Amino acid sequence: MHDDTFTPCLGRMRGNAGESRYLSQVMKAAARAGKRGPAAGRRGSFEGSRIGRGASVARVLRSGDRLAGFRARRVIVKMRLVMLAGKGLGGARAHLGYIQRDGVTRAGEPGALYSEGRDAVDGKAFLERAGGDRHQFRFIVSAEDADQYPDLKPFVRRLMRQMEQDLGTRLDWVAVDHFNTGHPHTHVILRGRDDRGADLVIARDYISHGLRARGGHRQSRSRAAHRS
Repeated sequence: MHDDTFTPCLGRMRGNAGESRYLSQVMKAAARAGKRGPAAGRRGSFEGSRIGRGASVARVLRSGDRLAGFRARRVIVKMRLVMLAGKGLGGARAHLGYIQRDGVTRAGEPGALYSEGRDAVDGKAFLERAGGDRHQFRFIVSAEDADQYPDLKPFVRRLMRQMEQDLGTRLDWVAVDHFNTGHPHTHVILRGRDDRGADLVIARDYISHGLRARGGHRQSRSRAAHRS
């Protein structure tokens, strides 16, 4: 298992053949819908990065203040989409156990699973809610100065609340903070359902740029408040 040793890989979600088929279906459906518009005749212009929730927010962040990236602290976000059909739920159970394993806290204790409103949550209950989900998102968030914070929960919770606003839906997620490497980071598991029970599809532009930009902005504000 190598979840704690990661290299930034932004803008592309890798997975198995099931994930590729799912994304291919979404892109084909959007392409068919796009034939009604004036851009239908331009071949090669569609590549799927703006399909799903958060696309418009990502465009605004990308076209906004071009110097913001230099002022904000760097935040690495690595996200993976995992299909849950077949043996996927068993893999989700194993992953949940792995991120809570012994030795990941500063004191060398097991990781504590938390959510938006609770510092200790039941992972089994989370998996039961996800029993009928088509997919889930797993991502790692690591800010460059995370080692200076005694607790990463406030930062992660602010980031997830901002993500809810950007995507226009409440999110069901759990997270564990890891301090067992030179770069403290947080593992987040997000259900692939929106608050109406439909499949949650997030635009690739938001994953590759929007969420990372939000994390840098939130981290800068949190750091400023911490100093005052």
